[in-house]
Amino acid sequence: MECIGGHTPQTKTIYLAGGCFWGVEKYLSLIPGVESTSVGYANGRTENPTYEDVCYKNTGHAEAVKVEYDQSEINLIFLLELFYDVIDPTSLNRQGFDSGTQYRTGIYYTDEADREIILNSISLLQKNCKKPVVIEVKELENYYAAEEYHQKYLDKNPGGYCHIGAAKFARAKMAVSG
Repeated sequence: MECIGGHTPQTKTIYLAGGCFWGVEKYLSLIPGVESTSVGYANGRTENPTYEDVCYKNTGHAEAVKVEYDQSEINLIFLLELFYDVIDPTSLNRQGFDSGTQYRTGIYYTDEADREIILNSISLLQKNCKKPVVIEVKELENYYAAEEYHQKYLDKNPGGYCHIGAAKFARAKMAVSG
């Protein structure tokens, strides 16, 4: 059975911020059960920001990836575990060589039922970290799709900059939810 928009009842959406969105989008798109990804700007103070606005005009947005996934194939807990594998959850406003508030880590949910799952996941993650986990967890306030040239950037530009190594991309393709 199909719902409006072509999504099955099993499709859910979560927004993940993990530094530069090019690599995070590519990585998440490779995970079995992820149906679609797109990059954009989440939880900022201005409407319809451009990349230049986000980088230079203190809009408060995070570079984020909209992830639509089939929860019959992958659950949120496993998806978050995979996400944690490609970020430094203890680094504030910095991932790889990128720094600034737009590169903060964050999990932005649209379903209140996901909040407890996310917080429990963060709590388990904290037990394995010596420094405090600084991943922002909030309800999604807003999300604006990034410019077309940012969408699927690493597919269009295979040699483009990415703070995620090739081995992690290979691992994402093989990820199996248990």
